[in-house]
Amino acid sequence: MNLIGSIKRQIPNLITLGNLLCGVLAIGYAVGPDNGVGIAALLICLGIFLDFFDGMAARLLGVASPMGKELDSLADVVTSGVAPAYILYCLLYNSANCFGLTPYFLIFIPFLIPLFTAYRLAKFNLDTRQSHSFLGLPAPANALIWVGIALTTNCGCYCPEALAPVVAHPVFPYCLIALSLITNVLMVSELPMFSLKFNFKDLTWRTNHIQYIFLIGCAIIIAATRQWYAISLIILWYILFSLLTQRKAKAND
Repeated sequence: MNLIGSIKRQIPNLITLGNLLCGVLAIGYAVGPDNGVGIAALLICLGIFLDFFDGMAARLLGVASPMGKELDSLADVVTSGVAPAYILYCLLYNSANCFGLTPYFLIFIPFLIPLFTAYRLAKFNLDTRQSHSFLGLPAPANALIWVGIALTTNCGCYCPEALAPVVAHPVFPYCLIALSLITNVLMVSELPMFSLKFNFKDLTWRTNHIQYIFLIGCAIIIAATRQWYAISLIILWYILFSLLTQRKAKAND
């Protein structure tokens, strides 16, 4: 029984380590010689998928522990912090090389992402206010913004013809830099973000209307774009909708 119990306790940790492995591999592909940013972005997606299920597995098996929480944070720093930073770095580096438009020192700004990610995780790790919602932009959500952009614009992935002038525009790299700075601040802010979890005991519109409206918006974005950058737009929609709903909630208090 002790052996079975030990194995059961390690299952969530193995899922978390899978998340960490995806992050490490993503970094390797991003900086590799074969321009593997697209593969790196998909590996980050897989890591975030595993990150979602490790906590669920721990709760279902009844083996949640402080160690698992710390291990999860360490994996998130790599998969949702360092790996997206290298993706953005590669995008800016390619932009600087191809167009000669981006000042060289600016391409190092992406490496602020893991710093803000680590600070966020350390700041909110013991914060009990996040039991039913989030404070600030979750690190995996921030990573998905860069995944969507990378899969849309990077060589080796299909870039829609309509977006080619946007990607080639001299302002585009600066937009990426500005977006990264804004999302970094959002990660460590105390902006309340609504939870995506449904109340499965009561699936009525009255109880879950925020989640339903968000999903309807996601469906509209996917149907209207049918491109990889829909991932990025969905996260931006999540931020905007959180701002709107929280402002309304404060007004009603």
